[in-house]
Amino acid sequence: MLAERMKSVKPSPTLVVSARAAELARQGVDVVNFSVGEPDFPTPQAIKQAGIRAIEQDFTRYTASSGIPDLRRAICDKLRRDNGLDYSPDEVIVSSGAKQCLFNLALAMFAPGDEVILPAPCWVSYEPQVALPGAAPVLIEARRENGFRVTPEQLRGALSPRTKALILNSPSNPTGAAYTREQLAGLAAVLEPTRVFVVADEIYEKIVYDGFVFTSFAALGPQWKDRCLVVNGVSKSYAMTGWRIGYAAGPRAVIGAMGKIQDHSTSNANSIAQLAALEAIRGPQEEVEAMRRAFQERRDLMLDWMGRIPGVACPRPQGAFYLFADWRAYLGRRAGGAAVASCIDLANYLLDEARVAVVPGAGFCAPGHLRFSYATSPERIAEGMRRVLEAAERLD
Repeated sequence: MLAERMKSVKPSPTLVVSARAAELARQGVDVVNFSVGEPDFPTPQAIKQAGIRAIEQDFTRYTASSGIPDLRRAICDKLRRDNGLDYSPDEVIVSSGAKQCLFNLALAMFAPGDEVILPAPCWVSYEPQVALPGAAPVLIEARRENGFRVTPEQLRGALSPRTKALILNSPSNPTGAAYTREQLAGLAAVLEPTRVFVVADEIYEKIVYDGFVFTSFAALGPQWKDRCLVVNGVSKSYAMTGWRIGYAAGPRAVIGAMGKIQDHSTSNANSIAQLAALEAIRGPQEEVEAMRRAFQERRDLMLDWMGRIPGVACPRPQGAFYLFADWRAYLGRRAGGAAVASCIDLANYLLDEARVAVVPGAGFCAPGHLRFSYATSPERIAEGMRRVLEAAERLD
């Protein structure tokens, strides 16, 4: 009954874990949830008020499929101001989240016979989005000793005549790794003689730490404007995950093809959320910085606790709000007579025994690892990590 391509599509592990944790919480179980990939802060008040005004002004009908003109102009202004990029509104599309932008791009650009390079660990939806139109994901291991970043040599070794694109997420979900301008330039030097297109997923752009300076891949030089799609949105930076507004900027032909797909799938993103996103991008940015500082403090707290667990290795992330920890030292141990053979077993053990929800690294193409989100209060971080430490000590 189902199409053959559906055999390769698995449920999102992050959503599976979150659903199980939510069900336990509904049963009254005190679960510390380190699985969620969204800020726990409320959407800033000015943005919420913009949404309320949109409803009161009856801005509740269809908009242009690719987004209202004011929002696309504001996105152009943001890209110019923050990233040194020069786009016009017809080179921008607004979608129902950055995920839809990426999916539109996959359908518009990838085809059977194409290869798409993915540095791994990587976000759970990249592989299925590449595979659904028939292209082949090609994984490069971003090694822990390199801070979960791929090197130019690795990228060069993964290229083939069939390589269509590289999807690069910086800062990264799940690792928090981010590439400096120099590191991006090293990758760009490998790609420049080729025709490989770059998909730059920059959704965590504003959540960076320790003075890290974010660079957009498209800002490396004018030659990249026609070979790069910049994907971003308001979900992470402005605590607006449920508003579902993402955007992409790139070559007119690519944006136009993505727009055709959107015309025949969802049409426009939510009209009310578009006006809220307009306020987010054009309005005051102080609350974004306040959230960033809070995330940095939480990162440091969770790193301190993670460092107390014998045998666990975890690089210091430059951005996002995740720790991606290597728990392979615990594989093969036993919990109450049952063997812990995989990171999935480990995640289930922590949820069952410690009542702490984490995401197994297998879903991010990195078996043996666990992703911990610190998008929760310092008090819950301390409580959850205490439970994790005690649960790890019980494994023999």
